[in-house]
Amino acid sequence: MTGAVHGKRTWARMAAAIALACHTVRAVSVADIQGPAYLSPLKGQSVSDLTGLVVAKSTSGFWIEGPALDDDRVSNGLNVFTTSKTVLSSVSVGDVISLSGVVSEFRSSSSPDNLFATELDSPKNIVVHSTGNPVTPLVLGPTGTRSPPTQELSALDTGSDGWLSVPNNQSSVDATNATLRPDAFGMDFWASLEGRLVTVRAPVALDFENDFGEFWVHGDWAVTGKNGRGGLTITIGPDGLPDANPETVIIGSPLDGTKNPSVSLGKTFSDITGVVLYQFGFYYILPLTAPTVVSTPDPTIPPATITPSEDECTLTIGDYNVENMAPTTAHLPTVANHIANFLNSPDIVFLQEIQDNSGPTDDGTVSADLTLSTLASAVAAARGAGSPTYAFLDIDPENDQDGGEPGGNIRTAYLYNSTKLRLVSGSPAGGALDATQPVLGSDGKVTLTFNPGRIDPTNAAWDASRKPLVAAWETVPHGERFFTINLHLTAKLDGSSTQGDARPPVNGGVEQRISQVQTVATFVKALLALDPDASVLVGGDCNEYVQTRSVFAPFDELLTELDEAADVPLVERYTYLFDQNSEQLDHLFVSNAIVGRGGLMVEHVHVNNWAPELSARASDHDPSVAQVKVC
Repeated sequence: MTGAVHGKRTWARMAAAIALACHTVRAVSVADIQGPAYLSPLKGQSVSDLTGLVVAKSTSGFWIEGPALDDDRVSNGLNVFTTSKTVLSSVSVGDVISLSGVVSEFRSSSSPDNLFATELDSPKNIVVHSTGNPVTPLVLGPTGTRSPPTQELSALDTGSDGWLSVPNNQSSVDATNATLRPDAFGMDFWASLEGRLVTVRAPVALDFENDFGEFWVHGDWAVTGKNGRGGLTITIGPDGLPDANPETVIIGSPLDGTKNPSVSLGKTFSDITGVVLYQFGFYYILPLTAPTVVSTPDPTIPPATITPSEDECTLTIGDYNVENMAPTTAHLPTVANHIANFLNSPDIVFLQEIQDNSGPTDDGTVSADLTLSTLASAVAAARGAGSPTYAFLDIDPENDQDGGEPGGNIRTAYLYNSTKLRLVSGSPAGGALDATQPVLGSDGKVTLTFNPGRIDPTNAAWDASRKPLVAAWETVPHGERFFTINLHLTAKLDGSSTQGDARPPVNGGVEQRISQVQTVATFVKALLALDPDASVLVGGDCNEYVQTRSVFAPFDELLTELDEAADVPLVERYTYLFDQNSEQLDHLFVSNAIVGRGGLMVEHVHVNNWAPELSARASDHDPSVAQVKVC
């Protein structure tokens, strides 16, 4: 409070000095331009004798602050856009100036899904009234006066799943232009600080840096979903809605031209002071200078504690999206080491993104036998002398029909320990377009018409996407039967920013994923109708969070997510990092018979997303390993 009073007195003295110098001052302030909503009430208007303290500069403009209001909805900061070297050289940080210009709402024509950013264009008639004035940032967090909310992004994210609700894009932030509620919604909070100079104390990194050296942080304020590494995991909040982790912000390129440090999950940094700006679909803080690293998490990544069992009925299952793996892929030996020594060579491994033998070369090759045999041999070598070599199983897709990197023909596949399990015999292997079905065999047990096979591969749900790989297995030696379905659902392409104009945000491919899950559920229902006690495991890269409940609704009362059944702590359920979130895209679901037998375990092994730097990752996904009883 003392700082606020001091600031008001300082501004009163400055305003009096400016009034004497200018003789007449229009009653338009920075706060008047910003207003209490997203769009300026003065959009398109020319203003003159606008006064402010220069708090930061860049090569494309500068920022000014005027007197703060007793209204947290209204920012008193403003970006003055100019690339004129003459204009830029006429002002310095600490100057109190007056100027004229045109109030503008800027949005790049190439990014129509972003928000507008309020700024002053065509600055002129700049008069410097005093220099060397103190510049004091607003400190965010409990030691300051403002902290971000911790669950919802926007009041417009209506629906039972909040920001993840389907259908998407039902309203627009800019078209609605609602009055800000910065105490309740994260986007409103950052919008209410647009143009202001702020300080984030004790920032913690939430992801690796992007291609431009930008990175997400939370500061020394209340957060939710914090996992053991320091990231923020997507969870369900106390109001029953998915938590969007709005208490985060992306740190952009430093204004002084210095370079941000290398970043990884959980790194901490010196305090960051910079200006709040909307650009590229998000609210940024552009730091005055690059922060320094204060602490780095222990780079030692422990292997899973789950290991294969000698019990015939107890199986260990691995799951790993190996990211565009061909026989000569540079990261193949690393992945092999992960499977052998961090997942402890599970009895069966669900793989995604296995490429054909020629990799991304689009030469008509569809077979991946060399890719899989090379990986299987590398796993055995990594495990050590005398280790058995995995057998493998896949179905070649039609050329260039299953999405992914052009020419790569990615598919799902299995590695399996043939001394522990084998395919159920008596059915032919299916081809790319053969739809397998559950049927009763001559022995009265459920089997498949094609084994292995694909689920309804000509269904439009699987257009330009990987078809599920289904197999009927039996344990060795007693032949206890179980079924696996290996998924790689369609990717999150062509979505909108989580802080963009469309509300709820556009979740690219979500309608297709809903159709895909429904198709899988229909297959599982048919199987369980023949044998309600069948042991069924469904898993892989689902490209979706379980918090998007509309996607996985077809599995309700049919399958149970293994993390839930094994009671994995909610904040530790993640296999992927993206923007501000630790999130789980990779899932294992099991039938009621497996849940009923108990003994369930699952671990997400963070060999990639706990890496000390981005270049050290073998894949953008972390693998998982689980234990289940199939008899």
